[in-house]
Amino acid sequence: MFLKIYQNHLIKIYLSLLIKVTMIFLSLILILNIFEEISFFKDLDKGFYFPILLTFLNTPSLIYDLFPFIFLITTQFFFINLLDKDELNVLKNYGLDNLKLIKLLAITSFLIGIIIIVLFYSFSSNMKFFYLDLKNQATVDNKYLAVITENGVWIRDEINNQVNIINAEVLTGDKLINVDISQFDNNFNLIRFINSPEIDASQKVWIIKEAKIYDGSIETKLIKTLEFKSNFNSEKINNLFSNLSSLSIIELNQLKKDYKLLGYSSTDISTHLQKIYTYPFFLMLMTVLSSVIMLNIKNNQPRIFNLVLGILVSVIIYYLNYFFTILGKSGNLPLSISSWIPILMIMIMIMIGLVRINEK
Repeated sequence: MFLKIYQNHLIKIYLSLLIKVTMIFLSLILILNIFEEISFFKDLDKGFYFPILLTFLNTPSLIYDLFPFIFLITTQFFFINLLDKDELNVLKNYGLDNLKLIKLLAITSFLIGIIIIVLFYSFSSNMKFFYLDLKNQATVDNKYLAVITENGVWIRDEINNQVNIINAEVLTGDKLINVDISQFDNNFNLIRFINSPEIDASQKVWIIKEAKIYDGSIETKLIKTLEFKSNFNSEKINNLFSNLSSLSIIELNQLKKDYKLLGYSSTDISTHLQKIYTYPFFLMLMTVLSSVIMLNIKNNQPRIFNLVLGILVSVIIYYLNYFFTILGKSGNLPLSISSWIPILMIMIMIMIGLVRINEK
């Protein structure tokens, strides 16, 4: 009975600290994002309240991205709180050792992670959708457009006083496949027509391979490699199609089916879904990792040292995630493996730290 009372007490402390840390991050995000939105709209007559509205719509999505690090820092403050009050020794006297305490925090974090995915993610994705919709309406520019239809990828690109209408069968990685490019002047008089089986669009200077050029003359020119300037690269094209964080899990799965029907690569969507499905598990591991770090550090270390170490670990984990996500998107690793490798690496770190944890 005593342990159950203390479990409730510890969970309340943890949840209270989680709310406080989240509110601190929320305040920082609001302040920084307001300045960013004001700077973005400084040349547009949108008034003062429009950037504030956009900031509030975008904030839930940003908080969602930061939750793993919020959980890590919350756990650090949780243990600092217990150490300052000497409650760890009291808990041990009543049979609640370090391993049981970590287990309690891990289960709590996992359950909160499920709630975040089921409820908060849907809310944040809806807010992100409204944010992008309002921002796109405010900054619409018909010079640069991209869309996917049943006829493949269509791009309208205005550059160097020319209008390029580009149609590709599919975009795979950085490659546009089976491409037709119609070039017009500002009065929409046809300048030339380019056909190519493959274009490398990784940079804004495209590399057109085996280019067939029709310029109105009887003879068709064949150029093995042709450079072609554009406002787009493969990353920008992908980003214009859809911001995945603005779609719910149901919408993401539907979009994945639609892309497959169109023959368009759904790698980014699959990667995003993998990250969502593993999110509660990731939050739990961040909590356990923070617990292991705090329990393995000597009590006489300055508290600022603990916090700096936690932030450093957060940065390392962020770049590990980013690195393996890129490997998954590029096809160098299967998606399931690229999503789970960072988690497995964290698990190994945790297993090493858990050795003789009850003796700490």
